[in-house]
Amino acid sequence: QVQLQESGPGLVKPSQTLSLTCTVSFGSITYNSYYWSWIRQPPGKGLEWIAYIASGGSAYYSPSLKSRTSISRDTSKMQFTLQLTSVTPEDTAVYYCAMDLYPKAFGAWGQGTQVVA
Repeated sequence: QVQLQESGPGLVKPSQTLSLTCTVSFGSITYNSYYWSWIRQPPGKGLEWIAYIASGGSAYYSPSLKSRTSISRDTSKMQFTLQLTSVTPEDTAVYYCAMDLYPKAFGAWGQGTQVVA
């Protein structure tokens, strides 16, 4: 069973950089390859995919956020991180991490973390 847990600040001042970490535990399941994603949901809006990083390290970003977003992973710690620069109030959202065997698929989710900018 896969478990994901987001962590990071709940409040970020405008113009600052938001940094979130997702810690993954596999339990008794081991994936040979996977895609680790960040998704967010602003209040009253739908889900928005932000970025994913593949097990080999290749990263892919939403075009609308690419200029401000960076995703990275530390496989030794089973963590991956999202950085979003120059935040504005429009970045206020619940941020989720997710993973799957396929890109932009989200079979397993974290519980989400509220960020207010």
